[in-house]
Amino acid sequence: VDDAPLGKMRLRTSLALSTKLAALASGTVALPREATSTASTQQTPGKQTLSYGADALQKLEYWPGSTANAPLIVFVHGGGWTRGDMTMMDGSAKLSHWHSLGYAVASVDYRLVPQASVEDEAADVAGAVAVLRGKAATLGFDSRKIALVGHSAGAHLVALLGTDPKWLNGAGLTIDDVRGIVALDGAAYDVPRQLATGAQLMQANYAQAFGSDPERQKRLSPTLQAAKPNTPAFLILHVQRPDGVAQSEALAAALKKAGTPVEIEGFPGTGLRGHMEINRRLGESDYPATAVLDRWLAKVLR
Repeated sequence: VDDAPLGKMRLRTSLALSTKLAALASGTVALPREATSTASTQQTPGKQTLSYGADALQKLEYWPGSTANAPLIVFVHGGGWTRGDMTMMDGSAKLSHWHSLGYAVASVDYRLVPQASVEDEAADVAGAVAVLRGKAATLGFDSRKIALVGHSAGAHLVALLGTDPKWLNGAGLTIDDVRGIVALDGAAYDVPRQLATGAQLMQANYAQAFGSDPERQKRLSPTLQAAKPNTPAFLILHVQRPDGVAQSEALAAALKKAGTPVEIEGFPGTGLRGHMEINRRLGESDYPATAVLDRWLAKVLR
């Protein structure tokens, strides 16, 4: 009996399920009513859309802060490196809350696997930061006060930029041009470990993004790149998913070993629902991660 067609069918099924889960996590697929955020969906005024490259996905949305020298928060969406959309920021609890605190905010789109590689995605995020920083005087924010915040795959990308200088260097910046990195419930900070021990439902997605070359996987692992130099400060937030907890703790330990200031804190929530909740509810006054992030941002961006 030829098992090859069955094996291919299983791989396609696994990849399709992983992609659907990634889409749910990124917010590009509607959730049941009880899982959605209670935040207002009213859009925040003043949005500008900017291009930072020639590709249709090399775009970002920007909202000015309360003053011409406001700090800037750059948000990088998740979606398993294959999905996601910068527009999920508009109408979110995060945006309305950060706007109320006076921050300027940007939400970044980037090219996606399989049409692009994870390396392309990291370069895109760095390029977006460089374009924003170069237009700081025109856009109205303080170019010396920039923090990157990412969720899920976006958490991996911002952590990679914060631990491997080549990505920001490639965009004409230094690793110190970003004041801090906030990683929200990522689970691929150590790619080889995640491929070996992570949740089976997402394995096809990880394999599609990171391939089978161990050296490439190591190069794309923030935990394995965390020797100095690093971005000056990290905040790692996670819910109670076993792989997310383990990956977050290992990244924090590697940063501490390098002497990089890092804070890590866990919050209630399990499974995909908890993973989505930390993204969707961040910014709501009664969600506990909001106050933790507020305090950290005020300290790092002061």
